[in-house]
Amino acid sequence: MRFDILTIFPDIFDSYLNESLVKRAVKKGIIKINTHDIRDYSKNRHSKVDDRPYGGGPGMVLSVEPIYRAVSSLKPKIKKQKIRTILFSTRGKKLDAKTAKRLSKYDALILICGRYEGVDERVAKHIADEEISIGDYVLNGGELASMVLIETVSRFLPGFLGKMESLEEIKGSYPAYTRPAEFIAKKGAKPWRVPKILMSGHHEKIAKLRFANRFARQK
Repeated sequence: MRFDILTIFPDIFDSYLNESLVKRAVKKGIIKINTHDIRDYSKNRHSKVDDRPYGGGPGMVLSVEPIYRAVSSLKPKIKKQKIRTILFSTRGKKLDAKTAKRLSKYDALILICGRYEGVDERVAKHIADEEISIGDYVLNGGELASMVLIETVSRFLPGFLGKMESLEEIKGSYPAYTRPAEFIAKKGAKPWRVPKILMSGHHEKIAKLRFANRFARQK
């Protein structure tokens, strides 16, 4: 699967893309990630990509023109049948496992990262296929959101995870423990113990305990 990220800060991704499962997946050819500087698509002499908003207001807004050029230039190069263009926005659909699984069926995703006070609305109306939000809060830009989406979507691709059973979405999230069976944080304190059932070897009881504790902290 291919991801193309449009941003004005491409260097932000250097560390993330060269670590852990993402780096391994790139090496194995499971995913391909390209970053593109929106400034490279500006006709402005100073590579300016933002301007003052019509109607007034604080800050600057990313212009539609360089983003249109970037997406129009990329699509013919991708040469994939199923391409989805996504704009990160606080007004977008909330990213969840169902959405990530749906997006994993595409051959390529073009990810548009906003900055400043937003993006010209014509990008959402005429260029992006959909808007996505990763939560009810505001970030300085879409770069972190794009990293979250890439990892969330990639987890549904065969070979990205060591075992598909690692997908928490399959069975829910439950408390996990490892050795030691008892941990004493400080002298004289009560030990923090692993539940006895988990050390019993009784798989049916363990499964029931885990099922009962799914998403417990969210209640």
